[in-house]
This record gives sequence, C-alpha cells and structure tokens, in this order.
Amino acid sequence: QAQLAESGGGVVQPGGSLTLSCAASGNIFLINAMGWYRQSPGNQRELVATITNGIGTKYADSVKGRFTISRDNAKNTATLQMNNLKPEDTGVYYCNADMTLWTGASPEDFSHQYWGQGTQVTVSS
Repeated sequence: QAQLAESGGGVVQPGGSLTLSCAASGNIFLINAMGWYRQSPGNQRELVATITNGIGTKYADSVKGRFTISRDNAKNTATLQMNNLKPEDTGVYYCNADMTLWTGASPEDFSHQYWGQGTQVTVSS
C-alpha cells in the first residue's frame, strides 16, 4: 500500500506564485519518478513536470522558465514551485509517482503508477 498526499493549492492573482508539495508514504522500496499533471474543465489531464530519482527533469512547453520541480529522495517528497502564474494555469493539479513497493521481504517485480487526490489551483484577478 502507498499513498500520495498533496498540499499547497489555492487562489492567486496573475503573476503570483504558489508552491505545491507531494509526500509519498507506505511500503516504498523505490520511487522511480515523480511528477505533476493538471486538468482543467473540458480538457484532458496533461503533464506539467516530472523528475526522475536521478534528478532529471521534463517540463511542458507552456511552463518552461516559470515552474520548477524538485524532490527530496530521503523524504519521498516532490515540490512544484510555480512562478508568474497565468489564468491558463488554472486547474486541478495531481501528483503522480512511479513506485516499487515492498511485498514482504522483497520488492515487487514491477513498479506501479500512483496518483494523489488533486489540489485546485486558480489564477484569477
């Protein structure tokens, strides 16, 4: 069993900043990658940013230069720093993690995707 807990959403004016945090908990053997996705009404869920356990990062073109993803491997956490927010950044932001769990005394053969419950980000004047 594993869970992802998100925090940090809210309402902010255009040009403002927010920080989202995600904490993974449970019988975790390894977190291969963590990331953030978002979904706005009428649209599909889209990738915002991901980070591997080797600290490699990937960003959506729309957020490059404004958002920064980081992680603390020792604490199993990931953070998304969002600056210069725009109205089009509005949506529900979901934390995602690709994790391998312990099953008894050994790790699983394969990793699985886990999702948080989502946190609302609203950018509006």
